[in-house]
Amino acid sequence: MTTRILLYLAHAIDHLALLIFATAVSAIAIDFGVGRWEDLMPYTTGAFVMFGLASLPAGRYGDLWGRRSMMLVFFFGMGASLLLVSLTQTPLQMGVALTLMGAFSAIYHPVGIPMLLQGAEKPGAVIGINGLAGNLGIAVAALITGLLVKYAGWRAAFVVPALACLLLGAYFAYAVPRELASPAKRKNANPLVVDRAIAIRVFAVLTVTTTLGGILFNFTTNGNGELLRERFSAIASDPAKLGLLLAGIYTVASLAQVIVGQLIDRFPIKRIFLPIVAAQVVAFVLAINAQGWAFYVFATAYMMFVFGAIPFTDAIIARFVDDSMRSRVAGLRLAVSFGISSLAVWALGPFVKASGFATLITVMAVIATCTTFAVMFLPKTDAVRA
Repeated sequence: MTTRILLYLAHAIDHLALLIFATAVSAIAIDFGVGRWEDLMPYTTGAFVMFGLASLPAGRYGDLWGRRSMMLVFFFGMGASLLLVSLTQTPLQMGVALTLMGAFSAIYHPVGIPMLLQGAEKPGAVIGINGLAGNLGIAVAALITGLLVKYAGWRAAFVVPALACLLLGAYFAYAVPRELASPAKRKNANPLVVDRAIAIRVFAVLTVTTTLGGILFNFTTNGNGELLRERFSAIASDPAKLGLLLAGIYTVASLAQVIVGQLIDRFPIKRIFLPIVAAQVVAFVLAINAQGWAFYVFATAYMMFVFGAIPFTDAIIARFVDDSMRSRVAGLRLAVSFGISSLAVWALGPFVKASGFATLITVMAVIATCTTFAVMFLPKTDAVRA
């Protein structure tokens, strides 16, 4: 149980760290003398590119070297790189430091989640709670970053989670037992049996849906702060109020993952996944021209369905991939999908500057429609054990 709680906290910190910059970008732009926040957003692209590309070696080492060892690299690497970000003085330095942080942040998903699922009797429930933890990290990032930016400056928003990472890493090393063998070397008497053609189709659907879902995730979580500033003029100048509103959206939306996790343990994945991605389309369309509290309601709705779709990635891997190679498969999938979806972070600022948020939300509705079409190709039933 201690190991599971520490892995949940690691997931929260992983997402928290990646969203600090997006919440504090206006304050950082002022400090660095950059005229518009949109002009600073491309400097965070490296973090999200590495979040995808570094997943490949992270997954490989997780299976072959050991997941506990890689999680220690995660905790201490994240702590050190976040401290480095807080010391930067120029946009270029910020970009380099964020890219380093992105490399360490890539470790969690291909390593921490398979570690959580080892021997789990109800993987859906575990995935759901872990998803809740990760997205509560996003909510905390919005709330804590807003407060720290207002009362202590943007640098403190990176220092505080850095210290938390280092402390959790020390406790993880103390409390989590060493592995007797790496996952790839363990003998599994009850392996998963999956037809080759089905496996190829599932991996193709998984890659497409995760890539499109990653684009939506990056567009929304990196853009929601400035989007709220535009649609809520009353809070535009108060980072603490903005952070509170964002935290409210993410907290409510995160609960969707717990519900989805429970459903995953009871029904075939396709039956649950399809209506959730279809609902994304409706929520985005309703939000296109909404203002004030109406927009807040629709934003909460589309984030519920964006977050609600996240557990399916790990559930599909748990249902169709044996534990001995889950980290490598997850790493390969993440490298492809997150590597591509990271372009959304690079494009966000220039796109909004040129076309506006209404056009961005319209594009997200189109992406959600494509995701819905892709999910239709999933098998009606899941894999079984030998």
